[in-house]
Amino acid sequence: MRIVDLIEKKKNGYSHTREEIKFLIDSLMDGSAPDYQISAWLMAVYFKGLTEEETAWLTEDMIQSGEVINFGEFTDSIVDKHSTGGVGDKVTITLIPLLAASGIPVAKLSGKGLGHTGGTIDKLESIPGFNTNLSIEDLIKQVRQINVAIASQTQNLTPADGKLYALRDVTATVNSMPLIASSVVSKKVASGAKNIILDVKYGSGAFMKTPEDAIELSKLMVNIGKMLGRSITAVITSMEEPLGRAIGNSLEIIESIEFLKGHIEDSDIADLTYSFAAIALMQTEMYETESEAKQYLKEIVSSGKALNKFKELVIAQGGNPDIIDDYDKFDLPLHKIEYKSKVSGYVQNIDAYKIAYACKLLGAGRDKKSDPIDYSVGIYLNKKSGEMVTKGEVLYTMYSNDPEKTKTAQKYCDEAFSIHENKPSHNNMIYKIIKAEED
Repeated sequence: MRIVDLIEKKKNGYSHTREEIKFLIDSLMDGSAPDYQISAWLMAVYFKGLTEEETAWLTEDMIQSGEVINFGEFTDSIVDKHSTGGVGDKVTITLIPLLAASGIPVAKLSGKGLGHTGGTIDKLESIPGFNTNLSIEDLIKQVRQINVAIASQTQNLTPADGKLYALRDVTATVNSMPLIASSVVSKKVASGAKNIILDVKYGSGAFMKTPEDAIELSKLMVNIGKMLGRSITAVITSMEEPLGRAIGNSLEIIESIEFLKGHIEDSDIADLTYSFAAIALMQTEMYETESEAKQYLKEIVSSGKALNKFKELVIAQGGNPDIIDDYDKFDLPLHKIEYKSKVSGYVQNIDAYKIAYACKLLGAGRDKKSDPIDYSVGIYLNKKSGEMVTKGEVLYTMYSNDPEKTKTAQKYCDEAFSIHENKPSHNNMIYKIIKAEED
């Protein structure tokens, strides 16, 4: 068997056999296939695609290329949640303590953010002292002790995915449905969870631009999960505008804490957090209906149990728990500037991409994983879509350390807001929920 023959086969639109997919990944891992051949195969896949069966085989071989976390007796009840990424998306941080306080063990492996804003790990690392570099053994131990752990992805899990992604990144083959699906699902399965919730976002601030593309990707990931014996639920959500009011690493942690304190109830953050948590409770058969699950979850927040679990998480991973009651314990930016509306009316829309780009200009994001990131900067949306704003009222607040960057970022923020005299209609955050079909 030769790699060049597999390239030729896929280039002509034919399907691979099980053995061919395994040979390809084995050759990638042992170095016998040079980068240029793997890159050529990726380009062939980009144009010709993979069948669901091929994608499942690729996913399985990527899983088997490294370690797979085994939680022992906890395995069947472990829940993991993954988001395809969005602007202001801190739902992982609000959701995980809530689930853990509800009795569901949660183990979450995340990466650093690439692009306009930080990822979950960056946000958590804005907490002074918080350690995300847990070994697999420490991760398992912590979940056994306090029901929850959040750590950086380890190179020991799905190393084949890391090698493939590095090549996809430099060959313009990132945006391929089968390759995205196999990457996401392989990491989730290798992380040890049997119950997986995927937040698949679409819109201006997301990787998938249309709900139709998000549905196609979701169905593929759900079906692959079923083939591999995992219960995957995909929730398709809108990312036409930022999620929550805070965009920026430490700002998003503060907003998450405010939710866990019970101070944020009627909001997109609350809606999505409770919806995802209810899905997890039903997935693990704790509750049969969404309404019953949500009622229980709201009691977990109002009782302080969710906040206490977050505090346990922070302490367990070396962070300073004083940040929960004293936000000045975070690194603070030099400048806090309030920008006022020049007109009166209703906020119709806030362009997620422009707000995200402004945040990146301030230093909240990175282009390469080795780039430094400024945890303290960001943007707070004093007004959200559907809300009335009067001329001279604060529209948004910018947290910055550089006056020149602030001026450029302001331009994008001003352009992001659309304000008109008529109140816009309310759009649901959740577009569709996709589960595996019963046999």
